[in-house]
Amino acid sequence: MKYFLLLELPEEIQALVVERVARNSFQDLYGLKASSKSMKAFAERRGVYHFYDVLSVPWGLNMPSSLLKSCYTEGNPSTLYIKGVQFFFSFGLREEGLSLMKRAADAGYEHVVYTHAMTRAIFCYDGQYFAGIPRESIQRIGKLVRSVKWG
Repeated sequence: MKYFLLLELPEEIQALVVERVARNSFQDLYGLKASSKSMKAFAERRGVYHFYDVLSVPWGLNMPSSLLKSCYTEGNPSTLYIKGVQFFFSFGLREEGLSLMKRAADAGYEHVVYTHAMTRAIFCYDGQYFAGIPRESIQRIGKLVRSVKWG
């Protein structure tokens, strides 16, 4: 099999590769950053922060608050989700929390689509958002619930 160098691709394609890697794995992103100066430059661009999934970071790893702030500033769906839940449940700021969760859901972040719909249904007696939950998500959630040994 013949290999090609990532650095030989046009810069637009290199930037897309970095964004996809950021979406998939922090570990792979840091490996990519270590591979060359140009990859490090692409990975440190502000727009890449939008693609991180901060919930995929292992819990034992201390994430710098500056990284979380940068992700939030870029409209990162996973940080919008975290802040929305924090605002709604910890601070009692219901409208702000629901607004942030809705922004994350509208961005296509699957975790929050269900949380947002359930939160609206339970606390606001509003079930209209259940229609926005993709059937595939419902099937995955159902399998997960059935696989858990309750009690």
